[in-house]
Amino acid sequence: MENFLIDVTMPSMGATVNELTVISLKIQPGELVKKGQKLAELESDKSVFEFESPCEGTVRAILVAAGDVKPAGAPFLQIETADDSLRHLAAKTGVPAAAPATAKPAGVLIWTPRASKLAQEAGLDPATLVGLEATGPGGRISGDDVTRYLAARKS
Repeated sequence: MENFLIDVTMPSMGATVNELTVISLKIQPGELVKKGQKLAELESDKSVFEFESPCEGTVRAILVAAGDVKPAGAPFLQIETADDSLRHLAAKTGVPAAAPATAKPAGVLIWTPRASKLAQEAGLDPATLVGLEATGPGGRISGDDVTRYLAARKS
């Protein structure tokens, strides 16, 4: 069988979830993966879940970084595979020249979708909030962080 490159996109989580946060990546470019292997941990405004490989193959490019917020269907990574059942996902272009930067700017807080939603429901603007401790994965503001912040404001 001949190997070919496929585009793997951010998963669709239903009609009400239109964006996902990349919490962490579990793979590296050049790594061999098996079907069902955990590729990343993702978060919607409703849950945190593990995203699995659709096939066996070699990761050729990772098109997201931890902390990225991406819409469902956005490019996630490219895998070289021989799995003909995925031929319909064949990449339209080759591997991009550069992978995305993984570092966040100093002093910038990254909010999980759930945390942002909780803050907004409480009438607060996540862009202007200060005094929150970021205890989520990768130093992100989590829903639990917002809940603690709101409870402390009431005391």
